[in-house]
Parts: sequence; structure tokens; C-alpha cells
Amino acid sequence: MSFFSKKPKETVSVTYVSHNGAVREVAVPVENTVMEGAVANNIEGIVAECGGSCMCATCHVYVDEAFLGQLEPIAENEEEMLGNTAAPRQANSRLACQLKLTKALNGLRVTTPPNQQ
Repeated sequence: MSFFSKKPKETVSVTYVSHNGAVREVAVPVENTVMEGAVANNIEGIVAECGGSCMCATCHVYVDEAFLGQLEPIAENEEEMLGNTAAPRQANSRLACQLKLTKALNGLRVTTPPNQQ
């Protein structure tokens, strides 16, 4: 590796399941968000209108319950935005822009709702 070479970023596997059952597993760099992984990989169902600034609810996802305990708690601004989702909010609803990936989240599975707007 030369002095100017970039070290490959460590990734984790994230599985995106669409509301109609289509499944896509992708490698997303650690420290990126679930939304960034979706946008970079053209995942259908995550609109991300505000680009990840927690100002809309168009990256609403349902997180696999096995991972809920490993996520950072919902912050006040995310809580507020989850009150504005187009699809019904559920106990496992989160905004993908607020889910920063860590090694512990390898294998994370999220499902997109039937609509975002």
C-alpha cells in the first residue's frame, strides 16, 4: 500500500426489505447511517428528502426487533418527526437517517413502509 492509498473502510451488512417483500443485502461503511446506505445503493422506499438532517420522515423504517436494544435511544427531534410519518408508526419505527452503523449492527434488517409521503 502506498503512502497515498486509502485504507478500505470497514463495512457491515444491512438488509433492506421493501414493503412488498423484495430483499436486498448491502455492505455499508461503519459510521454511515442506514439512510446513507440506502441512498448509495438505490434502495427503493427510502426517499430521504432532507438528506439526513432529521427534518422530514421520508426515511422511516421498521427495525427488526432483534436489533432494537442495540440502537441509540430515540432523540427528541427524531421522536417529533416520527409523529409525522405517512405510514403508521409502530413500536419499532425509526428514521434511517438517525441510525448510525456500528460493528454491533452487522446483519441489521430494516423494512420500508408502504409509503413515505
